[in-house]
Amino acid sequence: MRASIGRLVTGFLVAVIVASACGGTTGAAKPNVTIGSTNFPEQLILGELYAQVLEANGYTVTRKFNLGAREIVFPALTSGQIDLEADYLATLLAFVNKTATGSTDPKTTSTALQKELDSKNLTVLDFAPAVDQNGFVVTKATADKYKLTKLSDVTAVGNQLVLGGPAECPNRPFCALGLKSTYGITFKDFKPLDTGGALTVAALKGGQIDIGLLFTSDSTIATNGFVLLEDDKHLQLSDNIAPVVRNDLLSKAPSDFKSLINSIAPKLTTAELTAMNKQNDVDKTDPKDIAKAWLKKMGLIK
Repeated sequence: MRASIGRLVTGFLVAVIVASACGGTTGAAKPNVTIGSTNFPEQLILGELYAQVLEANGYTVTRKFNLGAREIVFPALTSGQIDLEADYLATLLAFVNKTATGSTDPKTTSTALQKELDSKNLTVLDFAPAVDQNGFVVTKATADKYKLTKLSDVTAVGNQLVLGGPAECPNRPFCALGLKSTYGITFKDFKPLDTGGALTVAALKGGQIDIGLLFTSDSTIATNGFVLLEDDKHLQLSDNIAPVVRNDLLSKAPSDFKSLINSIAPKLTTAELTAMNKQNDVDKTDPKDIAKAWLKKMGLIK
């Protein structure tokens, strides 16, 4: 009997060790999760989607939203001040490795990004079909005046135009830097505004800027009759939305953590994202309410 008990105990200990090594076990206690975001409305909606799907399944979530630009949020993630954030594949790849070459294929970009994140003990989870890229827009009057339909049309007249966008735009490869290197566009001036938000929209409508950076999923482009200039030389790459999470959280969370977060990805299309952005931008609905209604509609929470 003693030998049998010994084998049982040994087997139990082995099982515990294996489970601990694998992480993400079904029986693990659910850790508190801190979710961060950058400082524009879409990010608050995305943060709420992840937060609420976790909360509906027994997780305690701390929200640290509106932290600022990626230059603030990503270090917060790597240092452990936050555990998870929603990001954009190609933009994050360029941020962590300025020499990395992205792709128009999200799977390729995601693989390249993960290689960069390995050394930072981070994991990019499933990416969504939803793409939110930098888009450059003009009013219809400006488009008609300069005959602008695509970004290459701006090259010849850029020195007459004022570009508006987030303060970091002049140093970003998918903003002013990329417009100069890919299209040869040099602007008359740059006006620092917000990150694809109300200040940029107001400056476009008021004529303080001639061309502004908005996100391609921004419903205000259509509602204001702005012209989204075609990115005909493909400056913008596969900026599919994907959550990035700390490995230490993944290792101690039960297996449902990953599956819950990943359950959002296949249902989050660009059309769905744009519709949610409209609810916030135009209808002034709170991001918490937008996220809750969408998760219910998709059958992800009750």
